[in-house]
Amino acid sequence: MKPVDLTLEISNKLPSFPGSPRPQFISWADRKTDGYNLEMLFLSSHTGTHLDAPYHFVQKGLKIDRIPLSRLMTKAFLCKTSKGSGGQITRQDIQAFKEEVGTLPPNSSVIFKTGWSRNVKRRDYFTRNPGLSPGAARQLARMGPVLVGIDSPSIDPGTDAAFTSHHVLLGSNILVLENLCNLDRIKDASFRLIVMPLKLKGATGSPVRALAV
Repeated sequence: MKPVDLTLEISNKLPSFPGSPRPQFISWADRKTDGYNLEMLFLSSHTGTHLDAPYHFVQKGLKIDRIPLSRLMTKAFLCKTSKGSGGQITRQDIQAFKEEVGTLPPNSSVIFKTGWSRNVKRRDYFTRNPGLSPGAARQLARMGPVLVGIDSPSIDPGTDAAFTSHHVLLGSNILVLENLCNLDRIKDASFRLIVMPLKLKGATGSPVRALAV
């Protein structure tokens, strides 16, 4: 399989989670005046396609700069579960997936393809997105992945203001990868996933470049 870029483009037009700043590219130097071009970036550490470290919701959890590189290069299993506005991935969906893939090998990821990423410009992208039900998150955690990803702005449904699935997964030391795209270009049931966050000391998360190879 040719490499597939699973990453949203970051620009000042990229929508942001409610309450978070929209990315800004601020000109800092230009070639005419300074001899080179340079911009300053202003954005949340959870902008666009990004990785949540456990510290995002767990006070003593792993921070983004302390994540071992081995957990960022994994065998990923694709779970196709088409969900519309406000939909939830259920325990039954996880059970069916488990029966299909069997026991996950060590250092594995599970990636959910819901189809929601095509709605990134919709007003309700952040409020009606599909995500894991609490029961599904608990069952998934028992399968033992090191990372769970989704083509949605949050692993929780937009209607869950308590971020229950975040607490379940990050509380189990499982990394959360959100806002993926282009999952429809992956035809295999499993693939090699590479996720590269910035090495931000003490941070709760980071934008990433995510690749299927």
